[in-house]
Amino acid sequence: MTDLADPGLYSAGIPHSVFADLRSQPGLHRNEGPVDFWSVTRLADLVEVSRDTATYSSEVGHIQIYDIDEDALDARASMIDLDPPVHTVLRRLVSSAFTPRHVQGYRQAIRDRVIACLDRLEAARGGDWVDLVAAPIPIGVICDLMGVPEADHGYMIELSDHLVAGTSSEPLSPDAYGNTTELRLLPFNSPAAHGISEYARQLGDKRRAQPADDLISELIAAEVDGERLTDEQFANFFRLMIFAGNETTRSAMAHLALHLTQFPAEFDRVRHDGELLAGAAEEVIRYSSPILYFRRTATREVELSGTTIAAGEKVVMWYAAANFDDATFDEPLRFDVGRPKQPANVAFGGGGAHFCLGASLARLELEILIDEILERGLRLELDGEPTYVDSNFVNGIEHLPVRVM
Repeated sequence: MTDLADPGLYSAGIPHSVFADLRSQPGLHRNEGPVDFWSVTRLADLVEVSRDTATYSSEVGHIQIYDIDEDALDARASMIDLDPPVHTVLRRLVSSAFTPRHVQGYRQAIRDRVIACLDRLEAARGGDWVDLVAAPIPIGVICDLMGVPEADHGYMIELSDHLVAGTSSEPLSPDAYGNTTELRLLPFNSPAAHGISEYARQLGDKRRAQPADDLISELIAAEVDGERLTDEQFANFFRLMIFAGNETTRSAMAHLALHLTQFPAEFDRVRHDGELLAGAAEEVIRYSSPILYFRRTATREVELSGTTIAAGEKVVMWYAAANFDDATFDEPLRFDVGRPKQPANVAFGGGGAHFCLGASLARLELEILIDEILERGLRLELDGEPTYVDSNFVNGIEHLPVRVM
């Protein structure tokens, strides 16, 4: 029986045939392996779980498949590990920076970064798409927003990469980045989490002494129930922003290069009809499904899709499966830039309290990148096979060699 928690299952991307088989079966699939959990693979079921935070908790248990000890929950918790009302209060601290209207103010800064990256790619007539384009754009944007100096952007990419490695079968050395904390107490079980926390602490100290017009300074000054964030809460916020603001968009941008080579006729449609640009970005997001899953834990006995889930059992929402649900999407394996806006895909979550805070920013970055590629008449050809991130959590690509045609 296939173990959905095995990172090797995703070594070439989303295992569509596996998920299609699970969707075709009645009820929920029980994954019985090293870790037991219920798999939610149909979009309607996933939306139901997403929007019922009282029954399907992020705070009870853990948001990833593997278990962590009770004393590690508080130490590792960031906003996405918490349920309302605490989650709601914390989300409000940063939500204004990510509203659709507000992110439009970043448009020129994003385009400047896109232009610089594509200039380098064209000048070299190709190279590693991830290193030259997909990695530097989103980390540059989120670091600008937060106030991380340009000179440190590469370090943030490195740390974020290693956080993802913490979800894979080949973790870092426990003492990497000077870490002395037990791995079980660190997010993603990765010493890179220590590296990010230490960097956050140093940058936070600088902003306390000299505030700036950035999100870091806002978080330093923010109050919850009349109290400032603790150093640990601030570090958790910083880590979440760096990871979520970088890795998901980066993964979608990495897959964009594959889509450009696999579905050139669809992008030609966008070249001739600019009204399809937003749809093209949305289809890249759906097709790439950058985050494969999130887990919830049932707080009570509940029935979902005809299956009884006991209190305390793990419920895993497979976005990578639900985004290809043929009960929801017409010909889901067809890449279609003109696909209707409704029903919406769930790459950024199924709605409710935990809908991705940075969804509008990610969409804008992708739209600008696609637009600039098409304006240049840029054509890509693969110059080797993609190397996927060894992870059951992120549908990422580490390396993707391309030639500019």
